[in-house]
Amino acid sequence: MKIINVFKVFAIVILFLSCENNKKSETTNFKDWAKTPPMGWNSWDCFGPSVEEDEVKANADYMAKHLKDFGWEYIVVDIRWYADNQTTGHYNKYDETDFIIDEYGRYMPSPKRFPSSVNGAGFKPLADYIHSLGLKFGIHIMRGVPKEAVFNKLPIKGIDKTAADIYSTEFECTWLQDNYTVVKDKPGAQEYYNSIFDMYASWGLDFVKVDDLSRPYHADEIEMIRKAIDQTGIPIVLSMSPGATPIDKHEHATANSNMWRTIDDFWDNWAQLNYSFDKCAEWAPYITPGAWPDADMLPMGKFIRGERATNRYTKFTKDEQFTLMTLWTMFKSPLMFGGNLPDNDEFTNTLLTNEEVLEVHSNSVNNKQWFNENDLIGWTADDPDSGDKFVALFNSAGDGFVSTKNLLYRSGTVSHLTDGFGEDIDVKLPNGSTDLYLIVNDGGDGYSWDHANWINPTIHLNNGDKVNLTDLSWEDAFAGWGTVGINKSVSGGELNVKGKTYKNGLGTHSQSIISYKLPENTVRFTAFAGLDIVGTNTKAGSTVEFMISTEDPKISDEAPITIPVNLEDLGFSGTCSIRDLWHKKDLGTYSGSDFSPIINYHGAGLYRISELK
Repeated sequence: MKIINVFKVFAIVILFLSCENNKKSETTNFKDWAKTPPMGWNSWDCFGPSVEEDEVKANADYMAKHLKDFGWEYIVVDIRWYADNQTTGHYNKYDETDFIIDEYGRYMPSPKRFPSSVNGAGFKPLADYIHSLGLKFGIHIMRGVPKEAVFNKLPIKGIDKTAADIYSTEFECTWLQDNYTVVKDKPGAQEYYNSIFDMYASWGLDFVKVDDLSRPYHADEIEMIRKAIDQTGIPIVLSMSPGATPIDKHEHATANSNMWRTIDDFWDNWAQLNYSFDKCAEWAPYITPGAWPDADMLPMGKFIRGERATNRYTKFTKDEQFTLMTLWTMFKSPLMFGGNLPDNDEFTNTLLTNEEVLEVHSNSVNNKQWFNENDLIGWTADDPDSGDKFVALFNSAGDGFVSTKNLLYRSGTVSHLTDGFGEDIDVKLPNGSTDLYLIVNDGGDGYSWDHANWINPTIHLNNGDKVNLTDLSWEDAFAGWGTVGINKSVSGGELNVKGKTYKNGLGTHSQSIISYKLPENTVRFTAFAGLDIVGTNTKAGSTVEFMISTEDPKISDEAPITIPVNLEDLGFSGTCSIRDLWHKKDLGTYSGSDFSPIINYHGAGLYRISELK
């Protein structure tokens, strides 16, 4: 009898160990947790850092009723949910913030904003509610350890160390000073990250967006976060922010995360959407199932009190929204809707619930840019099951202010999130260049307070000589506000970027073009392009984009345009049937170069091409 019991116990132990091993194998391959690009709603665009529990629930209710059946599943509470007095669209200053933190130095939800979190419940009651709707729950966190935990030497759960033993003041976030860096090799560092993810796992977390992580790229903390998630045994999708993630880190990002940003914060501004074409094309070769380059959120619908949008609907036109959804679909970017879902109109919902388009987003392969010429852009992808091809066509027609087809340089959005509040520029100019155009466009939130400086703008001749651009007379110069200044800001003060003053440069304001005739044999242009302190010292902030061209950047024609498609170039030698996926309409049969759809200004078309057997 005892022998039989021993065998029973042995069998039970083996079964238990087998189950544990199976559990571990199921959860440690984190790419299985996001086999298709994640789709959901994030509170940032709509509510900034001040979202409240009833608003989160309202969006979850709407998603469950109207969008869940189409694959939308994540509800994500974005930044600073641990600030008890966060009531505006902008961050409260550090010394004016009431932080909610537990005895182990871990942020807890504000009970004022999230009433169900009282008595140490954390986000578990809210997660349980979202799970009851058949959806998944996510949160945003900042990289690092809270300063409050460091200053108060709060203990780290599970080890005889405190937060004061694991931190460094190096690499502190430049735009939100809540946390310090966690130093990988210090005893207690990994245990701290383990402790916060153990808590998140106990809440029922399905998704975490970690900010100030991928630009600058913090490989050590990325690896600690990866280990902390894995040791919970719970599938938690990892999203890294902000962008642009350095493209030479693509292997490390793929090995450690499910998604990572390709650009800085993206808003409803055509210039930023136009800029995204190049970034998506650059990242397309690194699209991998379970590890997705992330073109950022969908700033669509209505915004209530976001950082850059209050009580208004998206500024994107309908054609631009078609372009946004089509590019994100063909790029297979995660889709995180930014507006208040209960305020969605019928048009917005048609973009989010088109099954044929969403099938391209989830199932297509070999996604890549096909061509980009004269403001006309094409993308292709394959249907792995049928052999059909998907083709997307775009009429980008400039960035809304200037044409972008001949630009030599684009900074992308420069804002208070940009390290140093500016970008170093070193551009080789084409042989024989006779003109130089310095362009500053709005970065996405309107033109107010977009004070910008071209610091030490210098042209380099092929004999090694240098010429200060400020010593030459411009051909033309205008700004969206004020008068362009020589060796002074557009407001008449010193040229000042993030507290550092400069004697030489041009002060301007978006939207601006300054043009010069170049001396013969000019070969390079260098400068530091940065935000003037007058704009960055205001709550409104500054967001601009710097561009350089040697050709007149006049805007393109705003008329619709015909874009010919040669089916033979796509590998189709016979007759093909073509279906318009956005309008769910069969267009007929075509061969050779017969197919030439008309695409609206800033618009897009998405088509399925099937060869007839």
